Amino acid sequence: MYAVQYILIVAAVLLMIYILGKYGKGEFEWKDLIFWEGLLLVVLVIAVFPIEIAIEIKRLLGLGRGLDALFVVAIGLAYLMIFRMYLVIDRTEREITELTRKIAIEFEEINESLRRIEKSKKES
Repeated sequence: MYAVQYILIVAAVLLMIYILGKYGKGEFEWKDLIFWEGLLLVVLVIAVFPIEIAIEIKRLLGLGRGLDALFVVAIGLAYLMIFRMYLVIDRTEREITELTRKIAIEFEEINESLRRIEKSKKES
């Protein structure tokens, strides 16, 4: 094994422990835990068997070299993760917009009630 493989294995294990700690503190949902732990497990497997996996991916995708295949797969996974983040951010923005509208409506109703109370006090 090469030094970079050892470094990747140690980094992946440390990240797995870190993520488990975050889940234990309630900062991650179980879906996030499964996603990140699964991704890091794949990284561990690739770190241990890089050549075999690269050759198999190369064979499946019909690319010339194994390293090219790993890069193609990594770029594809990166795009999937970016798309997932986009969806989460879009949903969050929509929720914020909806909450802002509800708060504005409630404030307007409160202000209208205060105006009516002030008007009735002035008339009394």
